[in-house]
Amino acid sequence: MPASVERIGVVGGGFMGSGIAEAAAVAGLEVTVREIDPDALERARGRIEASVSRGVERGKIEAAEPVLGLVSYETEVGALDGADVVIEAVPEDAKLKRAVFSELSRALDGEVLLASNTSSIPIAELAAATDSPERVIGLHFFSPVPVMKLVEVVVALETSERTVDRARVLAERLGKTPILTKDRSGFVVNMLLVPYLMAAVRMYEEGFASREDIDTGMKLGCGHPMGPLALCDLIGLDVLYAVGNSLYEEFKRDEYAPPPLVKRMVAAARLGRKTGRGFYDYG
Repeated sequence: MPASVERIGVVGGGFMGSGIAEAAAVAGLEVTVREIDPDALERARGRIEASVSRGVERGKIEAAEPVLGLVSYETEVGALDGADVVIEAVPEDAKLKRAVFSELSRALDGEVLLASNTSSIPIAELAAATDSPERVIGLHFFSPVPVMKLVEVVVALETSERTVDRARVLAERLGKTPILTKDRSGFVVNMLLVPYLMAAVRMYEEGFASREDIDTGMKLGCGHPMGPLALCDLIGLDVLYAVGNSLYEEFKRDEYAPPPLVKRMVAAARLGRKTGRGFYDYG
């Protein structure tokens, strides 16, 4: 039987990292959120407290204090010592993520499972930055983490069966449904989703149809809960751009390449919901 998971660390307290930490605390796990910048750490605290408060108001969480009491906030990597699993959730930058995994490998006991929430970077590349690649795995959560039920468990070449089993245990403990995928860019969901989203952006970029009609067409014509351009805004145009580039680099297929409009929107900081403006305004 795989070892139980009772305490996790989350490196990076942004939108995804905060969501992972909240989901873990709601499930009764002790959580340590680590950010190297104190201001970023306080923003993570505020993000988690606000989300838990909304959960209480909506009847999804019984009480805020027991959940918030399970979360600690630290700037030093040593504070992650004692965790069963540490999940990296820093921005989608391969160099940054490799540096995080190298630091975690040096600082933490060899029994600690090291997971990445990357949506596109090969897990083998991150594992190569450690001295024990068998304990490295991908745990790709979906946004917003407290709501979405899927976790992609990404198995790299050197990932051990024990690591896979422990990752599944954690996903299920968080109330998620794990699916296994091999370690290639985009995994399962983004490999199917990104060409669809990029096609919608090209359609809008070329003036073929309005943003509203593109989204309405897919909602009412295909039964999707959200249109593709609104979904781009929810995901974040910066994330979509990084994932599209990663897929294109791996497979060299045009359907994965981000259209010029996405690059221009990222440069203008029109990233979607998180900045208040993307294909739509959220002021």
